[in-house]
Amino acid sequence: MAHTALTHNMPRFSATISRGSAEEIQTAVERFLSISRQPILLEPGEDPFPLTKGHYTIEAKHNRLIIQVWDQARVLVRRVLAVAKQGKGRVELVVEKFGKRTGQVILADQSNPAAATILLRGKRVTFREQFRRFLFLHFPNWTISSLSTEQDLENSLSPVYPRALLTRGPAGLAVLASPRTGAEAAGVLTFGLIWLDYLRSSRRDLHVEGLVLFLPSGSEYMTCLRLRFLDKRKAAYFAFVYSSDGYVEPLDLNDYGNLDTKLAPCRSQILLGGWMGKWIERLCLNPDVERVLNSDGSLSLRVRGLPFARTSGNRLQFGLDRFKPASEYHLAEIERLAFELARHRSAECPDRINPLYQRLPEGWLESQVRAHIEVLDASLMPEPIYGQVPEFTAGERSVLDLLAVDRHGRLTVLELKASEDIHLPLQALDYWMRVRWHLDHGDFGRMGYFPTTTLASAAPRLFLVAPSLYFHPTTEVILRYFSPEVPVERIGLGVEWRRKLEVMFRVGGAHKPV
Repeated sequence: MAHTALTHNMPRFSATISRGSAEEIQTAVERFLSISRQPILLEPGEDPFPLTKGHYTIEAKHNRLIIQVWDQARVLVRRVLAVAKQGKGRVELVVEKFGKRTGQVILADQSNPAAATILLRGKRVTFREQFRRFLFLHFPNWTISSLSTEQDLENSLSPVYPRALLTRGPAGLAVLASPRTGAEAAGVLTFGLIWLDYLRSSRRDLHVEGLVLFLPSGSEYMTCLRLRFLDKRKAAYFAFVYSSDGYVEPLDLNDYGNLDTKLAPCRSQILLGGWMGKWIERLCLNPDVERVLNSDGSLSLRVRGLPFARTSGNRLQFGLDRFKPASEYHLAEIERLAFELARHRSAECPDRINPLYQRLPEGWLESQVRAHIEVLDASLMPEPIYGQVPEFTAGERSVLDLLAVDRHGRLTVLELKASEDIHLPLQALDYWMRVRWHLDHGDFGRMGYFPTTTLASAAPRLFLVAPSLYFHPTTEVILRYFSPEVPVERIGLGVEWRRKLEVMFRVGGAHKPV
């Protein structure tokens, strides 16, 4: 039956309808469809069926209401027993499945914002059931002891990733699957390790041997690289990849040894003579203006980590949200911009909710670290310090990376985060493995980095630097599974790090601060 556009004369639904006659239920369903612009049918474990003209029927015969929907590949037939609940953008139906089993389907209007939660939950349930089929197919000799998408804030278990415990006698496996979107796939290992550790602490009756991940095709590369740098003595790790049509195959982690990484040549600062040099010197008369040399030879002018001007070849650009070309006419405007930034981006500023104060906190932290890097570690050289080399795709990371060297020639990766981030350890590992790759291949010296230092061949150190109160509680859990070949330390800073960089604790690996 076709549905019409929404009109002001349509009746409103009550919150709940009890079991009624087939005709009464049919009237309620058709009424909902008539006011829905993009109706769909959701059944747990199935992708949504669009309820478009010619692709569904609703028919009442002998006090039995049958709803039938189909698309190019599927047909679903259900007897509707009752309308369980109605609300904005949705109707929940009690249905009878084959074998007289009772189930639920939801009619939802995708165009109604109130239905967004229902649609999201429906997608997660659908993927959970697909995950269940993966487990039955690839672990036939194991029992699915638990399978859930419920959120558990106390234990940092996310509803985004369906998780399962497989058991076989006294043995267990932690299993987690990632949905098909890129952002969620990037976080699957973080939540997989949290799930593994949770099961090991809560199921003392089992020996939870390891972690199994199901990854969407096309997103498996980084996760498999990360798995290679976890401690194989702590747990076994397995990965499967699944396609959009549900085909699943196991992955060989040994196939993921080559990094797709790029190290651009490091260029010395372009000499800025003439009018450009005079402009830069004039702007830097402000003592709050910082000069940061980029590896491409350009110069960035910043106030406590927030860029407001930069050189590009023989041109100067300025701005905050968008850079634009500068001329001598703009110099007074750029000076006022730097002055306003210095006034609002000050540890003494009373207005701490001002957007300029709150903007780019990692940049402010970088500014402090660059100026006082020996506070973090007395062996670190104050210069040169490089920002985010090797390169990452823009928008790929939420942390800020610095690369320094100590007085013995050993590289040190510094990952800076000014707020709590559950993914910090593994994002740091991403950068560290790239640095190590280029170090092992002799790229830093060949490309002009650290020109006065002979680099040591030892694995780079990895520092996670954040305010001491803003390390996520699961950081220690995740670091517990890092390989010993990743020499990682956490450095916790005092709460007033904007005023003074002060180390409150420094611990190696997964150790707890004293």
